[in-house]
Amino acid sequence: MKFSVDKHEKYVVIRLDETKFTDFNAPGLKSEFILLNADGYCNIVLDLSEVKSCDDSQDLSCLLVADRLCKKANGLFIVTGVADCIVEILRLSSVDKSLHILGSLAEAEDLIFMEEIEKELLGSFDEDE
Repeated sequence: MKFSVDKHEKYVVIRLDETKFTDFNAPGLKSEFILLNADGYCNIVLDLSEVKSCDDSQDLSCLLVADRLCKKANGLFIVTGVADCIVEILRLSSVDKSLHILGSLAEAEDLIFMEEIEKELLGSFDEDE
């Protein structure tokens, strides 16, 4: 499985460098999500811009694992660059209702930074009380 990991201060981006999302690469992604979460990353962005097809919605279930891990850590799991055929599979399996699916990495970064600012502001309000 080919993928790259780009770590930032507040988030990490995983880019799947494959043209197909399959039962071959899904377990590796799931493992990477778990490792990154264990390393303290609560905001994970999965870039699927290279992926053009997916055979089975079951392969996409690893996305739900990442979403649960991030939510449990008070963070966000965001999927970007999703091809229309994969969006359709996500809709048919209702997985799209659980995930943040955005058009670009820049949108994902903006959402993460807005959420982080909100957490900081809410934290400072809690301290004032």
